[in-house]
Amino acid sequence: MPCWGQITFEDMSTNTMLHLIHYHDLTFILTAVISSGVLWALGWAVLNNRTYRTLPNSELLETTWTVAPGVILLTLAFPSLKNLYLQDEVADPYTHLKVVGSQWYWTYEIASAGADTPGNYTFSSYLSPDKATMFDVDKRVVVPSNETIRLLVSSTDVIHAWTVLGSGVKVDAVPGRINQSQVCFNRSGVFYGQCSELCGVNHAFMPIMVEAIPKPYFLSWLQSVVSDSA
Repeated sequence: MPCWGQITFEDMSTNTMLHLIHYHDLTFILTAVISSGVLWALGWAVLNNRTYRTLPNSELLETTWTVAPGVILLTLAFPSLKNLYLQDEVADPYTHLKVVGSQWYWTYEIASAGADTPGNYTFSSYLSPDKATMFDVDKRVVVPSNETIRLLVSSTDVIHAWTVLGSGVKVDAVPGRINQSQVCFNRSGVFYGQCSELCGVNHAFMPIMVEAIPKPYFLSWLQSVVSDSA
C-alpha cells in the first residue's frame, strides 16, 4: 500500500509489475538521453556564433535524425509488446477469478480449475463504512500466492476497471464483454486497489481488497466457505 510522501513505485507483488518497472526505467533513461541531446544541440546553436547557417545540407545529419528515432521507437516497442503479451497470455492457471463490476460494488466468483479445489464460491464485496480508510471492504478476495490466476472481468452496467496497486493489473470491465488477464502474486499479503474508470457519483467507493495466502491455507478457506454456502 502506498505510504505518505512516497515518490517511488509501490513494492511490486507480481512479476508483471517488475517487468513494468524495468520498462519504466528504460523509458526514463531514453528520455533523459534525448532531452540532454536536444539541450546540448540548442546550446551549441546559440553559443557557437550561428555557424550552423553555413551548412546548406548534410546527408550525415539527415540520415542520423531519420534513423535515430526509428531505433529509439524499436527499443521501446519490443519490451512493450512483450509486456502486453505476458499480461494477456494465461498458461495453465491454477484457478479462475471472475470479476463483475456494478454500481458501486464488485461481485466475485472463485471458480474451480483443478481436482484439488472443492468448488465455486460467489460473493459480493462492498465498501466497509466503519473502517478508517476507503480501501477496506466487508469481504476480501482470497487467492493462492505463487499460483497463476486467470482473471475474467466484465460489468453489468457501465465501464469499470479492476485495478490492484503494486500488481501491474488493470483490466477494463465492459458491459457485454469479458476481458481476460492473469495475475500471480509472488508473496503473501493484503493488496489494495480501486475502480480506475470514472463510473458514476460513487466511483470513489469501489475499493478492492485482495488477500494472497499459501496454497494449503487457500484450499482450507475455500472448503470452509463452499461448505457454509451450500
